[in-house]
Amino acid sequence: MIVTAVPRFKRIVTEIWRPLLLLFAWDVIVTATYYILPFKAPDLPLALFGSALALFLGFRSNSAYQRWWEGRILWGQMINASRSLARAARNFLPDPQALDMKRSIVLRQIAYVNALRCQLRRQPPDAEVLRFLSRGEADFALARTNVANGIVDGTGRRIDLARRNGWIDTIQQVSMERVLIDIANAQGGMERLKNTPLPNQYRFFPMLFTHLFCVFLPLGLVDALGFATPLGSTVAGFMFLTVLAIGDDLVDPFANTVHDVPLLAMCRTIEIDLLQAIGDDAPEPARPDGSCVLW
Repeated sequence: MIVTAVPRFKRIVTEIWRPLLLLFAWDVIVTATYYILPFKAPDLPLALFGSALALFLGFRSNSAYQRWWEGRILWGQMINASRSLARAARNFLPDPQALDMKRSIVLRQIAYVNALRCQLRRQPPDAEVLRFLSRGEADFALARTNVANGIVDGTGRRIDLARRNGWIDTIQQVSMERVLIDIANAQGGMERLKNTPLPNQYRFFPMLFTHLFCVFLPLGLVDALGFATPLGSTVAGFMFLTVLAIGDDLVDPFANTVHDVPLLAMCRTIEIDLLQAIGDDAPEPARPDGSCVLW
């Protein structure tokens, strides 16, 4: 996630320089042709086309941003649920005999959010997952198709074991199970976003219409701008291509790009809060890298 107030112009150009370069070359060709074989394109159809395209791209960008923002909301819920689970484990299991159980529940939650991060980014479980699980616990979870869900199932079994050992009562067990339900609901919402992309028409037709508009644009501008047509047409095309790229960048909030939700930073936030809740040393918060990007 880019955390600077203003995106860097270099990063924007890097993403769309190829179509922009082709557009500039086309504008030069149209301008040169105009002075050899003068022509005039109707102004009204081009203006209507541009207005309709702007509305179309705006609707698509809003739909993509809603998906991105929903992903951020779901991860906010996950952070809150993780804190609630750690607080319940700390307060409900004060017995020294239950110390290992309390630590296991908290550490498993840290492993869980990191496993979920890897799943959403289509990556294998990394060292952050295995660091908080014993070998046997890791083998049980890794054997599951849904590793993150396997970790939550193991946490539920430990809560049930704590109740059977008399460390918590049924009311406390139900309270902790409600937190696990919140965690499962947040994970389900994230998986829905990841596995149900915007319909392909939302990508194909905006891309087609934007490129067509960029082809026709210099034809309608050359009569008024003359030799300045390549500059004016390229700037106008740059705006439309940028809006098109914004929709592509935001449509998948868990794509492991500089535009997605900063999952690693939020997992680090959960790790810090949960380790401090049980009195352990915690790492430093994640910091933006040299390009002001938070992962």
